[in-house]
Amino acid sequence: KDEAAANRRPLTSRSSGWAKATAALLVRMNVSPNAISVISILFAAMGAAAFIYLQSPFGLVLAAICVQLRLLCNLFDGMVAIEGGRQSAVGGLYNEIPDRIADSLFIVAMAYSIGEPTLGWFGALAAAITAYIRTLGASLKLAHDFRGPMAKPHRMAVITAASVLGAIEMWLNQSHWTLLIAAWVIAVGSVITCCTRTLAIAKQLNSLHGRP
Repeated sequence: KDEAAANRRPLTSRSSGWAKATAALLVRMNVSPNAISVISILFAAMGAAAFIYLQSPFGLVLAAICVQLRLLCNLFDGMVAIEGGRQSAVGGLYNEIPDRIADSLFIVAMAYSIGEPTLGWFGALAAAITAYIRTLGASLKLAHDFRGPMAKPHRMAVITAASVLGAIEMWLNQSHWTLLIAAWVIAVGSVITCCTRTLAIAKQLNSLHGRP
């Protein structure tokens, strides 16, 4: 339990009263943390559908809400598993795979909605590689490195802000510059994050082997 807690993404919301109370309620309701992880994919699919099929201010606001619901799932699956003592042998798989699917759904769908599918797929691939590099570092016996500048919380914050601002923009003049900028920020920021994490891992490995 202590090792799992040490390897989690640091979140200040985890120590808030409402989060602890909600996690405790989920534990009493016997909700599986793995089920919560899977539900995050459903929220991501809803958000992706809102981006692609609604293409309206309402659709963008709905997508932003789905991002936050997905993040709540990410918060509570870990709290139920660790603080609630509901960890399972396959918990690591449920912790990582739904995240990669949800990330891709949001990033790709947002870009598709503005006619930039290539940018969306590139951003999703870069985002997935940031997670791969983090887990690669862990496989080399290093601590999980959650540094940005475009880690998962940052990506979701960009999509949320862009969706809300994009709804206002669409309502005013039917343009989508906000979403386009967000797609580029995620793509470029994720590439930079891949570099920062790789360099950090290399530095730690060299230090362990007594090299500058």
